[in-house]
Parts: sequence; C-alpha cells; structure tokens
Amino acid sequence: MATIRELARHCGVSVATVSRVFNTPEVVSQATRQKVEAAAAEIGYLPNESARTLATKKSNMIGLVWDTDHRSTGWRHPFLQEILVALKSALSAHGLHLLLLASGPDGPERHLRSVRRHNLDGVVLIDNGSRDPAVLGLADADIPCVALDLPLTGPRCTHVTSDNRGGAAQAVAYLHKRGHRRIATIAGPARTGPGADRLSGFRDALAAHNVPLPPEYVTHGDFYLASGRAAMRELLLLDTPPTAVFVAGDEMAVGALQAVTEAGLRIPAHVSIVGFDDIELAALIPPGLTTIAQDRAGFGTAAAEALIAMIQSPADAPAPPPIILPTSLVRRGTA
Repeated sequence: MATIRELARHCGVSVATVSRVFNTPEVVSQATRQKVEAAAAEIGYLPNESARTLATKKSNMIGLVWDTDHRSTGWRHPFLQEILVALKSALSAHGLHLLLLASGPDGPERHLRSVRRHNLDGVVLIDNGSRDPAVLGLADADIPCVALDLPLTGPRCTHVTSDNRGGAAQAVAYLHKRGHRRIATIAGPARTGPGADRLSGFRDALAAHNVPLPPEYVTHGDFYLASGRAAMRELLLLDTPPTAVFVAGDEMAVGALQAVTEAGLRIPAHVSIVGFDDIELAALIPPGLTTIAQDRAGFGTAAAEALIAMIQSPADAPAPPPIILPTSLVRRGTA
C-alpha cells in the first residue's frame, strides 16, 4: 500500500497538501483536490483513519450500546435485528460506521470512557429497561445520543419509539368489533417502556369500550416464545378463559399459538390472538398472525437521522424531540 510521502512525490505536491486534501478539503483548490484524489486511486493510497480523526476531531464512528441482560436471548430477537440492519444502512449512507461497545461490569462510566477513548461522534442506545447507570450517564453527557424504545432525555439525547399505547388500543378495538368481550393480555416486562405502555394502552382501551378486565386476565412474559406459551397455558386453565388475547410481542404470540394448539383448541374458533411487532415469522406461521405492525425500517432510519442532525448541529443546540412512529393493524388468520 502506498504511503502519503509516495503520493506527494507522485503528485508533485507537499505532504501537508495531501493531508489537507483528505482532512480539510475545503482549504484546497478543486484542481489540486481532484489531482491528488485521482493519483491516490491510481497508486492505491488510503488515508490513515486514526490520523484523520486527530486532524478533524471526527471519527465517523457511532457507538452502539446494546445492553440486553447477558442472561437473556435479546441478541437474537428478530425485531431488534431488523432495526439494527436499518440503522446500519442509514448511517452507512452518510459515511458513518457502527462500533459495538463492550458492556462488562466495570463501573457506571464504562460507556462514557469508551466514547472518549474512541472519539466517537455519537451513540445509539438499546437497553433492557434496567436503567443501567452507565447508560444514564451517556444520556446526561454532551454526546449526541439516540435511545431506542428507552425514554431517555438529556442535553443532546432523544429517543425513538412506536406508538405502543395506540397500537394496543388498535388491537382491543379490533377484537371488540369482532364481538369479543372476554379479552385478556400477555404483557411484556413492566420495566421496559414498550411493556408498560402496551399494557397501559390495553387497559385504557378496554375501559373506553366498557369491557371488564378481571385481574387474572393480565399475565406477563419477557417478549420471548417460552413465556408466551406458559402465560397462555395459565389463561386457558381459568374457570372462565378468555375468547381473545392481546399479546404484547409476536414471539410471545407464537408461543401462545402453540399452547392453544396443544390444548386441542382451534384458532380463531376457540381463541383469537393479536400480536405486536409484525416480525417475519408472523406471516409464515399458520394460520398467519394478526398483529400490530411497527415500522421496523423507519425505526432505524429515524434514529440515524436524529443522530446525524445532532452531530451536524452546534453543541449548544437543543436535542430533537422524541420520535413516536405510528403503528398499523395487519389482519391475518388468528383473529
């Protein structure tokens, strides 16, 4: 690989001029810039990113903090994976790269130290709802920061989420319109924003439709398949089981479908089910899961755009307001 000195000799310019072309191109004439860039491509020169970072104070790197509990299976959740793909694509379109930050148990400033050490331009936060002090510390710092499904605020921090309350209300309204009056829920973890908001929206919607909610009709899972299966078994054993269940996550809904089938019941003849997320599996598992769809691509894109807006704004500019994406009902065979 060619060096910066070889490129300078090849072009007949100084090493300082070559450095300015790649680090502060606005101070170099267009003719010189084009000459150096063409020569770099010809002889295979690549600028040193570390040196560029020192010169421009920008790394073009975005840190990703993904604090799912190490004991959980959060890494494999299909909804989070699809968000990550959309986020990476949107950042790449602006020449930004993602750097996964370690989340070891080494103090409340571990993420902040990583951000400073790598001179990161911004941070994206995905948390498991534990209110980790290291995550809260990032939100309170002067670093452009966007949290996903985590209601954080700070001097340069905003968050992106879906209309979880409204989506739950859509599910209840649909089931009510279909004639159901015994409607239960398998809620997500109350410590998470989506879990709490979907349960709240579910309760409010039932009250608005004057539908009673017995305490035993509220069960909880962890957004994963096994918990949905266990919760549905619990509901089916009630003296008066529900005729419909709103499940606050599609993976849990798939587990609920399994429990209904194992009990010898038919869907939706005996039990109707509405999920939340619209993961790919929702359309594939028979008879097709009726669900509340989130804008997965929009989630990652909105996060990237909010982060880029903060990076490009003055340091004292206020953070963008929280972004709440709309949801929509997708009708399939389970309800």
